[in-house]
Amino acid sequence: MTALDKVRAFARDNDIDIDDSADACVLTIAGVHRLRINVAFVEGAHTLRVESFVARNPDENHEVVYRWLLEQNARLMGVAFAIDRFGDVYLIGALRAETVNSQSIDQLLGIVVATSDAAFNTLIELGFRSAIEREWAWRNSRGLPTDNLAAFEHLLKDDAQA
Repeated sequence: MTALDKVRAFARDNDIDIDDSADACVLTIAGVHRLRINVAFVEGAHTLRVESFVARNPDENHEVVYRWLLEQNARLMGVAFAIDRFGDVYLIGALRAETVNSQSIDQLLGIVVATSDAAFNTLIELGFRSAIEREWAWRNSRGLPTDNLAAFEHLLKDDAQA
């Protein structure tokens, strides 16, 4: 059984949504701060690579965002934050193929999902604050709901106190 076959079996045994192809599969997990977290597993010759999109390239404060990501990397186990050539933020990691089993998949998937979900609001605040403020003002001016922006309400209070 290949490492990727073990991921497929894990997803099936745990009733996790999976999008599957010959050399990769994507598991979809519900988050708290993010609605869905997609985690890709890609099989190599000797490794099982994991990759998960976290956030798009920040609109602003790149240096602050990248510093925060590097500080988080010092606390992580098994994965690290990375950016692609477009500046989008990912979590990446790898396991040696021969070490892949249900426990290692569960642990790695748990780390990716928990880290991605926990980091999401902070990354949005640091890298997209102006966009949040504009969206909040636009919705309020039209009487539209702001429920999905509630996590960022403290940013508006911070501005009012400044």
